[in-house]
Amino acid sequence: MKTLNFVAVAILTLGATTVAAQDVRYNFDSSADFSKFKTYKWVEIKGSDHANQLVEKQITAAIDAELATKGLTKTDSDTADLLIGYQTAVGTEKQFTSYNTGWGYGPGWYGGGWYGGGGMTSTTTTGSTSTIYVGQLVLDMYSSTGKDLVWRGTASKTIDPKAKPEKQEKNLKKAIAKLLKNYPPKKK
Repeated sequence: MKTLNFVAVAILTLGATTVAAQDVRYNFDSSADFSKFKTYKWVEIKGSDHANQLVEKQITAAIDAELATKGLTKTDSDTADLLIGYQTAVGTEKQFTSYNTGWGYGPGWYGGGWYGGGGMTSTTTTGSTSTIYVGQLVLDMYSSTGKDLVWRGTASKTIDPKAKPEKQEKNLKKAIAKLLKNYPPKKK
């Protein structure tokens, strides 16, 4: 019984830690020649959700900085090679956490195990639920010639609404760097 309780707590703990990690996914048009993309222009994605103005500035600044390291130059010209836009979303999930005291005597200690006979055992399991916030950023890149989607990346991460602005910006920059790590995609 103690083993079963321990396994249950270990699984819940593992599940809670995987939620905190950044989840990054991307997809791209394998027929697109990414070596031809040198400039980009920001565009608004119609009907998309955005964060407040402060966070929007942080997002665009972080993406601009990361794309510059990839050799892309931002322009306001309609002749840009890529049109890029993003959207954000914040959702909530319920997280269940349980704790088992697991103290007392039982098999393997004094009862039925090494010393025989039944022993005293007492365990208490307590549980609580909490709301966690999950933020998602989706970055789309379109070819300006055909207006076709050539690259899409999605980054998801739990958000601490009580975090200081510096910590939030640091996490945002880290997520965008991880999001654009595989841009441009490598040809096999």
